Formats: sequence, structure tokens, C-alpha cells
Amino acid sequence: MSTTKTSWPEVMGWPAAQAVSQIATDRPDVAIEVLPSGTSVTPGFSSERVRVFFDGTGSVAATPVVGLVEQRFHGYRILS
Repeated sequence: MSTTKTSWPEVMGWPAAQAVSQIATDRPDVAIEVLPSGTSVTPGFSSERVRVFFDGTGSVAATPVVGLVEQRFHGYRILS
């Protein structure tokens, strides 16, 4: 069983910069994209990417995961 971290539920509500720092520490091998909540993103799974969506206060608005998160209405759906 793999122990490689693939999601960061603990950073929900954190300032985006702090969340990015934690994700980079845990997974220096992934690219981290920081985007405002509601941003349209190109679909497609990438095991080398984590998207961090933040709200109007700069806080993480959805659990960052490796791959792709597609924002839908007020929630999020993980595509893999």
C-alpha cells in the first residue's frame, strides 16, 4: 500500500499560501496551481498536479487533491 499523500483535507480554511507550503513539503514532486474559486480549468487528470482553490478571503475553499478538481456550483467533484 502506498503512503504517498494525495489529498490535504487538513488545509481547508487555511490561508492559500500556508496550504501551498504544506503541500510542497509533503509532495515536492507535484506542480501546485493556486486559483480563485470558480475559475474554469482545463479538464484532464495529471498525477503531477495539485490545484488549490481559494475563496474571497484567501482561504482554501476545497480539499486539494492530486489530479484534477472540477468545481461545480457550490461544491466540488473529484475526477480521476
